[in-house]
Amino acid sequence: MKRNAVYPGTFDPITNGHQDLIRRAAGIFDHVIVAIAANPNKTPMFPLAKRVELARVVLADLGNVEVQGYAGLTVDFARQHHGTVIVRGLRAIADFEFEFQLANMSRHLDRDFETVFLTPQEQFTFISSTLVREIAVLGGDVSKFVHPIVEAELKKHRRV
Repeated sequence: MKRNAVYPGTFDPITNGHQDLIRRAAGIFDHVIVAIAANPNKTPMFPLAKRVELARVVLADLGNVEVQGYAGLTVDFARQHHGTVIVRGLRAIADFEFEFQLANMSRHLDRDFETVFLTPQEQFTFISSTLVREIAVLGGDVSKFVHPIVEAELKKHRRV
């Protein structure tokens, strides 16, 4: 039986920390779907189509990874795409409480799903999309935190 994992998030933008987790998940699971959410509770810098495009470029070398945008419940998306595992990232202990709540809610919504938590390599533990966006908008150097293609897109949003 194939082990299909879904790694959901807003990925606004996709960072080197995300990329690290996705690459490691690709080594564990047969197929990984990076599910980019059109979250109505957030106001992303990049529209959904651009976030999907950037992730596809960054992850193009991974044959068992696909990127798709979605709206709605993650468990519904995972079910529709034959996912059996939901992958979530934990950067620090502060992430755990929220991620634990999400995992329990997902299990409550559909008992067929397991949530697997991955932690990024040490050099990526402090990187968040929010911080990367803020640094980029204020003209800071984000080249160590994102793929060059993402960096170029972020530069288009700098304040003048």
